[in-house]
Amino acid sequence: MIAPVVIPCQRHLFDVPDDIAYLNCAYFSPFLRSVTEAGIAGVHRRDHPWEIVTRHFFEEAEEARRLFATLIGANADDIAIIPATSYGIAIAVENIPLRRDQRVVVLEDQFPSNYYGWLEQCRRVGATLVSAPRPADDDWTGSVLRTIDERTAVVAVPHVHWTDGGLLDLVAIGARCRAVGAALVIDVAQSIGALPIDVGTIQPDFLVAACYKWMLGPYNLGFCYIAPHRQEGRPLEENWIAREGSDQLSNLLDYQDGYLPGARRFDLGQRGNFHLLPMVIAALKQLHAWGVPNIQATIRLRTDRIAERAAAFQIRAVPRERRAGHYLGLRFSGGVPDGLAERLAREKVYVSVRGRDAVRVTPHLWVNDRDEDRFIAVLEQAVKGR
Repeated sequence: MIAPVVIPCQRHLFDVPDDIAYLNCAYFSPFLRSVTEAGIAGVHRRDHPWEIVTRHFFEEAEEARRLFATLIGANADDIAIIPATSYGIAIAVENIPLRRDQRVVVLEDQFPSNYYGWLEQCRRVGATLVSAPRPADDDWTGSVLRTIDERTAVVAVPHVHWTDGGLLDLVAIGARCRAVGAALVIDVAQSIGALPIDVGTIQPDFLVAACYKWMLGPYNLGFCYIAPHRQEGRPLEENWIAREGSDQLSNLLDYQDGYLPGARRFDLGQRGNFHLLPMVIAALKQLHAWGVPNIQATIRLRTDRIAERAAAFQIRAVPRERRAGHYLGLRFSGGVPDGLAERLAREKVYVSVRGRDAVRVTPHLWVNDRDEDRFIAVLEQAVKGR
């Protein structure tokens, strides 16, 4: 295995002004300049609709599908194109049988997009939704493994807890799911593109990804990995482009019972999006060029250093071995100082406050040492002046 390398600051590839310290990728990433250019070019394509031909409905979708599949160690046939995390979770809910005597396991304080669908399905069939409790020692993996039992039908969890970066060992959780016959559904919105993921070792039934955070892409587009044994299931919608022969536009009234191969039957309608898909492709190409292990190694150096500097003010974080390297939740013993987020924003330093006692710090490759120093300076003033 090749050791990861540290990537020099890539701020020149983003439109982040020098006076902005943006450490909030878990909220939205700024666009790469190449992504913005691809989106503008895609919008202008619609200026001349007479130049849009059949291949434009298919070729970019397949390129995006292939690039995403490579990112997670899957095949293009295993990938559906979706508009949002909640859509992918709805596909999973629709296609995993659930009985009234069974359980669905989620995390305490899990992000709602991977919660509400399971809650409503449990209510419909009389099953039980169980939350693995937040562990005092930050060992989310242990908490999930202790919650899974023979009654468990589905384990629906993230790769990284969205509030503080707590990391789950998906390989261990996947093995436990298979031992009890449970399906594994993963939300990777807060890890994909910054943390290596291999579906071959995890073996999830469904894996759902949104593009607008760590994949550096646009809002309203994402991907869903669907394991081969789940690909004969029922899609949420019956659109023309998912059917056999849909590339022959003149024959669309020759209605077809069959679908396109693999997970394509689960694609959203209007998947041939002429401005969003080029943006996704540009972002994915850059992620591949950098290499996700290198991205993870580089951002971890930054978050480790911020955690060490914050500890001087008695601010603690999830232990290094139990958090994702690209994610840092800073915890304040007396709660987050009043107005901290606003004070930071006045200094043009941007992070997120999540929960009552934590500040979420999520830098990326555009962040430089000056950004870090500015954040620490405001943090010190807030703690000493509280």
